[in-house]
Amino acid sequence: MDNPFADFTSTEKRNVIIYMAGIMLYKFGLEAFTGSITLLATDRFKEQSTMTNLAILQGLNQAFQCVGSIAIAPLIKRFPTRSVLSASILLFGLLSAIIIIIDVSTVILFPIYSIIGICHGMVELIRRVIPRDIVGGDVIKLKRMDAIVHVFYEIAGTAGAFFSTFLVLKLGTAIAPSMTPFLFILASIAWSFIGLLEADHENRKRLETLEETSLIRQIGHGFAHFGQSVVLGVKIIFSSRRFIWLIPGYAIPLFTHRYLESQLSPAFAKYVLQEGAYSQIMVGGSNFGELLGALFVLFFAKTVKTPIPWLRLDALGLLIVWILPFSFPDPAKALSYAWTLAAIWIPVSFGWAAGDVSLAAYIQSALSKMENPDDKVSPLGAVMAFLYSFYIVLYAALGPLLGKVVDYYFNNNNKDIHPALLRVGGIMYTVVCVILLLATFIPKGSFALNPDLIDDTQIEDEEEEYRRQQALQHDEVKEIKTQIEAKA
Repeated sequence: MDNPFADFTSTEKRNVIIYMAGIMLYKFGLEAFTGSITLLATDRFKEQSTMTNLAILQGLNQAFQCVGSIAIAPLIKRFPTRSVLSASILLFGLLSAIIIIIDVSTVILFPIYSIIGICHGMVELIRRVIPRDIVGGDVIKLKRMDAIVHVFYEIAGTAGAFFSTFLVLKLGTAIAPSMTPFLFILASIAWSFIGLLEADHENRKRLETLEETSLIRQIGHGFAHFGQSVVLGVKIIFSSRRFIWLIPGYAIPLFTHRYLESQLSPAFAKYVLQEGAYSQIMVGGSNFGELLGALFVLFFAKTVKTPIPWLRLDALGLLIVWILPFSFPDPAKALSYAWTLAAIWIPVSFGWAAGDVSLAAYIQSALSKMENPDDKVSPLGAVMAFLYSFYIVLYAALGPLLGKVVDYYFNNNNKDIHPALLRVGGIMYTVVCVILLLATFIPKGSFALNPDLIDDTQIEDEEEEYRRQQALQHDEVKEIKTQIEAKA
């Protein structure tokens, strides 16, 4: 097997290893924190409206993540990327500590968790742009770094989800998140040792022009730019058959995946298994499925050339959720049943992760020819902004509504939520399965079981394309040298 660091310089190796250490600390702490906060919220909320309030809390957090991702752009232009990343995760850790120290009530939990969403959004956006700063525009290095980091990121996420169950059972919901601030502070310290990046030097050169505009005004421009991106994204997606299927193909499956982890699993653990902490065992299985799905796309990229087969697998995997309304486990065996569900969630999240990763590659390939350096708004950024905004709105609208369904049956059916699981689990996921399957037949050329091409969009092997361009440049340089020698 080739050395994954073979193409990196010594400085790049150092930065990648430091970044990877920080990302594992961050992901481990994040899974422990989100799981503990979900359990804390379900314990503190009124019994009659637990799932409704939980959906509102999580919807607000995700909406403010969007705010954080918008606000970060002016900051990384003014300050080194590593400094913004370290400061964001440090603030994230301090805010998470407040929840533990002051033993917040449900009223205070909403604003604090919303502000935490801003920090979370800032970290998540920087996490997606900093690899190019660390290794430059070399496609081979980028792919290798993304693959390495993604594997260890999901390993940390799986371990964090499982470990948070142990913490909650041993320490209780109020003290269980205490590990998170320390992990985030360690991640902040680690990331502060990343060497100054090339992009930071370029930003320093542009700083004189930026100083003329206040930071607040730049953030305002960032929100305006995001609005323009969403509008352009609407125009692109609804303009042709080539893009319209991305809404049911990308945004809706993202909603069902998040709902499975953040609503269905906690509801089943709390009301059926009678132990809310077991939901993190199920989430751990889901995270492991995501890891396997991403790895399969990486290994079979040349065999499965389009996202269509993966999306169909994702759609069929949603039907597995039908197990919930027909599950009546023995309370004495609740823990073993939670581990069984963790194993069952692996294929569900495997399909989603494989579809998500491959669809992201398709979107980039489909929109690459539309990119124009002179455009103020990137078509790729516009489409992704709209799809993510659609997901946020969908979660904000449907989350509380579905939570009310669960609360209704809990309050009016002798605390038995199985009829609710039939509706928000089995029936809803079947509807999404049908919608997603139908969406995979919208693109031209998609009726094949494993199409090589859809909508005349070839998902190119970026590594081969990069090497081809490098070879052409080498031939051009060689030809110029030959001409110079001939003239001499």
